[in-house]
Amino acid sequence: MQTYDITTIDGDGIGPEVCQATVAVLREACGSRLRFQAHAGGASHYARTGAVLPEDTYAACRQSHAILHGAAGLPGITYADGTEVGNDLHLQLRFRLDLFANVRPVKLYRGVQSPLRDWQPGQIDYVIVRENTEGLYASRGAGVNLRGELATDTLVVTRKGVERVARFAFELARQRNGAPRDGRRRVTCCDKANILRSYAFFRAVFDEVGAGFADVERDHAYADAITVHMLKKPDFYDVIVAENMFGDIISDLGAGTVGGLGIAASAELGEHHGLFQGAHGSAPDIAGQNLASPVATILSGALMLRWLGGRHADAELLSAATRVEQAVQAVLAAGETVPHDLGGTATCTAMTAAICRQLG
Repeated sequence: MQTYDITTIDGDGIGPEVCQATVAVLREACGSRLRFQAHAGGASHYARTGAVLPEDTYAACRQSHAILHGAAGLPGITYADGTEVGNDLHLQLRFRLDLFANVRPVKLYRGVQSPLRDWQPGQIDYVIVRENTEGLYASRGAGVNLRGELATDTLVVTRKGVERVARFAFELARQRNGAPRDGRRRVTCCDKANILRSYAFFRAVFDEVGAGFADVERDHAYADAITVHMLKKPDFYDVIVAENMFGDIISDLGAGTVGGLGIAASAELGEHHGLFQGAHGSAPDIAGQNLASPVATILSGALMLRWLGGRHADAELLSAATRVEQAVQAVLAAGETVPHDLGGTATCTAMTAAICRQLG
């Protein structure tokens, strides 16, 4: 029986609460097959030591089978240029481990009320794939601030970067059941090809890759227009692929249509490594009060199990991933244990216990 080493980084704010809640759920689902090893990192660690990602933590991340992260970042802890220290934890891991595909499922679960009137569970179910290492965010730490009078950042798009994230998106579409509206496997390219050459290049390479997937429909949408389409016809979408910044923005919008960031899972994947964390922030205002919802991180843990199961042809892990997702859905659908961000009063520990009971 194969076992897996999982590096956990609790981080800051509510990070320790949601990370440890997820560890409890995954242990319930997988028993001793997962070996969790805790390591330090985050804004609070930086404040104490000057390192947001210690080298021993990075080494553990590089050597483990997967990484589970809570959240990072605290108010007022910034670098000299004003950027937040906490974000740099997963940004460093993203770039150093080449985690090029950020996978953000957007799914409306039973028991959750969408702010989009009349849309029901099953009608909103798509995935945003955000290119994770290029785009505008490739300028991180390299932009210019000239005398406090002029600031520039550069948007970077390479053929290799677009090819691999587009191929990832098309292959993902092949694994899904198609868009809820018509059952058609479809990948939508989100860009601004009508204005900027970098995005016209992104679209051209996307189309080149898509030509090799005759069974998957190609679709295109400008970044401004898709924000309207995601509200008016969310059932049209199956997989959306986008440059780094656009993907960042529209994935938060998508999360808002299905209950918010507290239910939004995230996976950052490369050829050899995977980082899993909820899409929300560290919420320091409620840290240590047992008010945080662990749902997003638990669902990210399910993504981790599915990724590991696929990589290692491990049917038991794939089954465990499904059982975790089903347990979360069952708890939400029952309506008795509902986290604060979804209008309920359940504590972090209560949500965790309810999900574990469903798995038991």
